[in-house]
Amino acid sequence: MEREAERSLIQRLRNGDASALEILMGQYASRLYRLSYGITRNEADAEEVVQDAFLALFSKIDTFEERAGLGTWLYRVATNAALMKRRGKRSEHEVSLESMLPQFLADGHRAGDQSLLMADWSQNPEAALRSQETRAIVNRAIDALPEQYRAVLILRDIEGLSNEKVAEALGESVAAVKSRVHRGRMAFREELTRLFGPRPTQVI
Repeated sequence: MEREAERSLIQRLRNGDASALEILMGQYASRLYRLSYGITRNEADAEEVVQDAFLALFSKIDTFEERAGLGTWLYRVATNAALMKRRGKRSEHEVSLESMLPQFLADGHRAGDQSLLMADWSQNPEAALRSQETRAIVNRAIDALPEQYRAVLILRDIEGLSNEKVAEALGESVAAVKSRVHRGRMAFREELTRLFGPRPTQVI
């Protein structure tokens, strides 16, 4: 959304114009849902986060200082709310990112099953990547990531925000975001390699 159009909508919100909120919901609701669902992995929680984000926008618009774009502000509100929901309901022990990163031997070679390490899942046909099974595998790989890394990768790689915008949305430094993106991508690819790797052959 162009800056001037956004400022016009912000002013309309400040004047109590609910139709301006509807326009912004049409612009951002699906994006906020993708982000919220990516963090919470729960449809009802994601929907509630989106509703809360727009309610916060309407009720707190007078405190919005416009230092960041409105979209960035909404991403930050939704991210914080989604993380709070995730933490409030999480009962399982979350695996650390370190355990998901590639492991190396003393001689510098990768540790692990060589047949798995040589698997080239990136060359799968496009049709296969659209399959329900493959989407399920990708979702499992995303689920395996710690929540903070999921949030960064969703904002950076799915929503297409720059490192600077992601930093604004999360209240982090750009350097911290770059590091988390790099490590999160490594762990995500490692998990995909495991999930897409060759299955053991059955002995008949």
